Amino acid sequence: MSRIGKRPVELPNGVTAKIDNGTLTVKGPKGELSMSTSDLIDYSIEDGQISVQPANKTTAARQFWGMQRTLVSNLVEGVTDGFQKVLNITGVGYRAQAQGKSLKLQLGFSHDVDLTVPEGLEVKTPDQTTIEISGIDKQKVGQFAAEVREWRKPEPYKGKGVRYRGEFIFRKEGKKK
Repeated sequence: MSRIGKRPVELPNGVTAKIDNGTLTVKGPKGELSMSTSDLIDYSIEDGQISVQPANKTTAARQFWGMQRTLVSNLVEGVTDGFQKVLNITGVGYRAQAQGKSLKLQLGFSHDVDLTVPEGLEVKTPDQTTIEISGIDKQKVGQFAAEVREWRKPEPYKGKGVRYRGEFIFRKEGKKK
């Protein structure tokens, strides 16, 4: 039995959900999200809750159970509160600037890195060394944050690079004379 899958997902006030033709759609104050449903899982909406149960007793159905419940929970959380990732930039001359639907990064290369912000995401730079990525889709927010971080991962000697807020970088000592 899945401990996560057993718990139903509560629908807050102002959030509605419906299932049509193998698609679960959730509407809320921040927008609308949908996901395709799995044949191995039964979804039911009743009494302001979405419950997820395996359709049969197969191992595959039980394996999908907890993950599908978490995906449904992410849809509900996204349309009510949204998701946010904050990146910090460390290094001399490293900076970021949000310009409309693009993000300009200066990360020590001979050229600037220009990234196009995906549809549905909002990128802000409160200062030159902080990037705030927010949106209603958890997967899109995390993927874009990972793409930004991929350009200059934090290195272990001086800690220069792009890191998530709160991320610990294991530091190495370096050469000794």
